[in-house]
Amino acid sequence: MNAENRNSYKVFVLAIFVLVFAILAIQSSSVVAANWQPLPPYNTLWPLWSPVLSPVNSVTGLPTPIVSQLTKSTVLPVEPGLTWDPRNNYPWLLYNTPLGLKYYDPFYGINSWPPASLVNSLTGLPSPINLVAVSALYTALAPTSSAWLAAYVPTANLYFYNTYPPTTVSSTPPLSSFLTPALLLGL
Repeated sequence: MNAENRNSYKVFVLAIFVLVFAILAIQSSSVVAANWQPLPPYNTLWPLWSPVLSPVNSVTGLPTPIVSQLTKSTVLPVEPGLTWDPRNNYPWLLYNTPLGLKYYDPFYGINSWPPASLVNSLTGLPSPINLVAVSALYTALAPTSSAWLAAYVPTANLYFYNTYPPTTVSSTPPLSSFLTPALLLGL
């Protein structure tokens, strides 16, 4: 092999190496999880495993969240919605109210969305979760267990219903219209 062919070979190998490295860098920067998808502006996670919250898109064949973002004014077409900050050990259940989106925390009850941990205290603007920093948690986060859903969804629904009863707030749906653990799991 002469010097010119060796140089061409080296350039070819270098180009292949750069191309492979670029593909790996792009893949690692856009982490994809099997069960959860981040929703702007806070990068909380929305369940892809729940057919009622993320029905399969007939065009792509992939689960697609029924909402594209979670803000104070987001209106959920079904309730409760479910979101999870992967830095926590449990998800939150989301509900519409006349005062905006609320979430049920199993330990702290009903609170206004977004939680203080997702808002910059100086600016009042969203303070997104850096999912790249928590990607090991995010990508390995399994669907919410059926036991957790069975324990907390009926409690959250009842708590919400009693806090915003239809007799005082015309927009509160009847208790029977809230999603059950079985519906969330697609059973």
